Parts: sequence; C-alpha cells; structure tokens
Amino acid sequence: MAHDHSHHHSGKNIKTAFFLNLGFTIFEFIGGFYVNSIAIVSDAVHDLGDSLSLGLSWYLDKKSKQGANAQFSFGYSRFSLLGALINSIVLIAGSVYVVSEAVQRIIHPEPSDADGMIVFGILGVAVNGYAAYKMSHGRTLNEKVLSWHLIEDVLGWAAILIVAIVLKFYQNQYLDPTLSLLITAFILWNVIKRLKETLHVFLQGVPMDVKLEDIEEKLLTVSHVDSVHHSHIWSLDGEHHVFTTHVKLKSINDLHTLLLVKKEIKVALDPCHFGHCTIEVELDGETCRLE
Repeated sequence: MAHDHSHHHSGKNIKTAFFLNLGFTIFEFIGGFYVNSIAIVSDAVHDLGDSLSLGLSWYLDKKSKQGANAQFSFGYSRFSLLGALINSIVLIAGSVYVVSEAVQRIIHPEPSDADGMIVFGILGVAVNGYAAYKMSHGRTLNEKVLSWHLIEDVLGWAAILIVAIVLKFYQNQYLDPTLSLLITAFILWNVIKRLKETLHVFLQGVPMDVKLEDIEEKLLTVSHVDSVHHSHIWSLDGEHHVFTTHVKLKSINDLHTLLLVKKEIKVALDPCHFGHCTIEVELDGETCRLE
C-alpha cells in the first residue's frame, strides 16, 4: 500500500516543487541584479532551467498515470522515465554552465553586496530546502532525479550564504567560484550515477533490485515444474516491473492438477510484486522452439 501511496503523491510533490522553484527564480533575477551578485544571477539562470524541467516532469508524471489503450498497451508509465532522462541531461548542461561562470569569476572577480547575499542565501536555503524535502520521499526515478535538482539548489544557496558571511569579515573574491566548482563536481557525480540507472531501465535492462536467476530457481521448486526458459524482466519506470517466462511441466495427467500448478506458480511470484506477469505453460509432449 505504501508503494501505491508514494506513486499517487508523486505528481503533487512535483507540482509543489515546480511553483516554488519558478516563483523563486523570478525573485532571484530581480535580487541578483539588485545586489550585483553574478553568483545569484547564475543560479537564477540555472534555476530557470530547473523550473522548465520541473514543469515538464509534472506534465509527464500526470501523463504516466493514464491507463492502457490501443496505442500504449502497458499504459504511460514510461513517460515518467522520459522525464527522468530529460532532467538528467538538463542538470548536466546546467552544471556545465555553472562551471563556465565560476571560471569566469576566477578570471574576472567582481565585488558583491554581502548583506544582500546573506538575505537571499537564507531565503534560498529555506525555499529550496522545503522543496527538496517534499521530493526526497519520492520513489520513482523521475522524483529521484528531480530531488538532485533541488539538492543542488540547496547546496548552491548554502555556499552563497557561507561566502557572504565570510565576505563580511574577509574580502576574498575567489572563494565564491571555488566553492561553486566543488559543489557542482559533487552534483555531477551523483547525477551521472542516476543517469546510468535511468539509461539501464530505459534500455530495458534487468532491474537492479531483482535477480532473474533467483526467480527461476523459485519456480523450479514448484511441484511438476521440470524446467524454466525464455525468462525476461524489465521495468516500465524503475518502479513497476514486467516478467515473462516459459514453464515446462511434467507428470500432468488432468486439468485439476494443471490448475493447481498454475496457482502455485502465481503464489511463488506474489512476493515479487510484478506490475505485469505472463507465464507460458508447456506440457510434456510440447516442444518450444524458443527453448
């Protein structure tokens, strides 16, 4: 039940994060120019990209909850996965932009209003921290990738706040861009890991939390099961998995025994919580060309 509850609230979490991020992005642009902080303006540009990603993800998340139809027989779950893939790419592109801006700040340093940066830093940590908290409970890959968008923003604003406080007592215009580079490197490392996981699911690899061999071994313990072959597992969205297999039976003499075996197979697969499950049952005299 917790699994379905999390999926049900994913759209609400993304919607909340989207409006928080968009509103604060507009506020950042105005404030960044007002306090003459290129770091805040750069973060505003980056947050604008995040807002576009969040809006797209909100749409794709709503789309992913539509039921199956003639065009998409498995439903629209993979639209959520598409959102995760696009967001990973946007976040990597945004990080490259931040690195470029940080390097420019090192080459051509400029003074900023430390008092104004402190005020914006506190607001930035509070707003983005709340959005990240809302998204941190998500289970889908889309929400996990989005959470890194928001964590990046929290860390970025924490860096601005720390630098602003230091600048109040010690003028060092290289501290801000240096810290920005370190934070961006940390975020890139985590996003690339998420992107690798997303691509694995997108290319229909076996989900990380499932072992195909273990499932086949479990099926072989069912009475009258002689062998298992042509088994496949893939994931629709990183959360809901699909399983198909061929089961060769032995010593089946009547329909009642066959029905009992089919029931045992279903019971054996119940703990796996597959979103879709297709079992092809073959009797002694049958020959499977896929075996």
